[in-house]
Amino acid sequence: MLFNSFEFAIFLPIVFLLYWFVFDYALSKCKHQLLLQNLFIVVASYIFYGWWDWRFLILIAITTVLSFLSGIGIEKAPTQRGKKAVMIANIVVNLGILGVYKYYDFFAREFAELFGIESDFLLLHLILPVGISFYTFQALSYSIDVYRKQLEPTHDIVAFTAFLSFFPQLVAGPIERATNLLPQFQRKRTFDYATAVDGMRQILWGLFKKIVVADNCATYVDTVFADISNQSGSTLLLAAILFTFQIYGDFSGYSDIAIGTAKLFGIKLMRNFNVPYFSRDIAEFWRRWHISLTTWFRDYVYIPLGGSRPNIPETIRLKGDKALEAKYTKWIAVRNTFIIFLLSGFWHGANWTFVLWGAYHALLFVPLLLLNKNRRYRDTVATVTLPDGTTKTKLLPSFKEAGQMLLTFALAVFGWIIFRAQGLKTLSAYIAGIFDSSLFSIPWLMNRQYYIPLVINILILLVVEWLNRTQEHSLKRLPNNAVMRTLIYYGLFLLMFFFTGKNETFIYFQF
Repeated sequence: MLFNSFEFAIFLPIVFLLYWFVFDYALSKCKHQLLLQNLFIVVASYIFYGWWDWRFLILIAITTVLSFLSGIGIEKAPTQRGKKAVMIANIVVNLGILGVYKYYDFFAREFAELFGIESDFLLLHLILPVGISFYTFQALSYSIDVYRKQLEPTHDIVAFTAFLSFFPQLVAGPIERATNLLPQFQRKRTFDYATAVDGMRQILWGLFKKIVVADNCATYVDTVFADISNQSGSTLLLAAILFTFQIYGDFSGYSDIAIGTAKLFGIKLMRNFNVPYFSRDIAEFWRRWHISLTTWFRDYVYIPLGGSRPNIPETIRLKGDKALEAKYTKWIAVRNTFIIFLLSGFWHGANWTFVLWGAYHALLFVPLLLLNKNRRYRDTVATVTLPDGTTKTKLLPSFKEAGQMLLTFALAVFGWIIFRAQGLKTLSAYIAGIFDSSLFSIPWLMNRQYYIPLVINILILLVVEWLNRTQEHSLKRLPNNAVMRTLIYYGLFLLMFFFTGKNETFIYFQF
């Protein structure tokens, strides 16, 4: 079921009303109210997820049961070695399921091509379950956190199932941690009008980004990428820029809708995007883009590997050579950086272009790491810290900040070309096509009724997000005047009505 579909427009109000007026108000005196409320969330989530294909429910049920039992197994194992074995078993099984469905055919084709044999008899041709990468990583975080004693294992399978299958973030994140989301299903939730209104605003902004910006960009992008060889360099560059806005509007739009929908049910999800295209370097970009995945790899891969502060081996430490220790530390940090970027790329899909995309960003990130500049921008661009400790935003960035943002955006655009290409040959042709003399020609443009509104809507996106870049989301802070707020709401609705793009599924559903 798509957030931008008619079915969801019917599904959400029904679930909302039943959730609050039946399983909350009507059952307020029932001692099993929380259990029934969570059970209703599970049923609604399984209906939502099974809308595509009911067979997908089998896999998420298996992941749920295995991960739930792993928590209990870790708790009851008498030795540390036994606890670790249970955790590793859960990781291996769940990653095995993910690997078979997402990567087996890819590696089978690569193996067949390497040895020059027919691949058809090796392939399984399995349908990739929607969102399997998201809920698998969420399940893994539970058993790891229980093993690390950061979370007590739950014995409430209904609450655990609600945590793992919660429909707003089930198919494309954010990838929640059990330490944040699971406890919210273990305590009573009450309706809060202000939170619900804020959630509706965030949903509205997410729909604008998806329907008006992303889906309209997709019309041009899909046309150009389908016929790369016959396009001028300027057209290919324009398509790359529009894809940069498409994937942002699509994925951050989904995240806004998911987070806003969760607020309607009294659930708080983590922020997944924080105006990444206003970043001043690639390190800042990755702190603001797909935050839930970036921090997942940081906490569960990068830091366990030693991060940027590894333990110095005794053979090196005994020498007392500080320069050698510093070199070793830098080497481990660089190695770990490449590992997480390559894994992040491969997480997105079974294609060498995703791996190359991860390597490309690692190469951009490493110089900042080596120069100790990867953490220099922890604040928001064009903000001033006042003497009392509060911050004030400036209307415009400085020339230096503007140049930094433009350069980072350009680097991101090139990266998205790698990401969007269907294969290495397509990527090579696309890059060669851009760096052609035709780059300085006028790009192919669709009719005026298409590109003028598109440019205006992209500008609206940029201006609104710039003015609200310090806020949780771009409609968080609105004028106190009721008339002005109403005009903003209806203005966004009219933009969605008149400039609805082709009905596109969300890009990250394929991951």
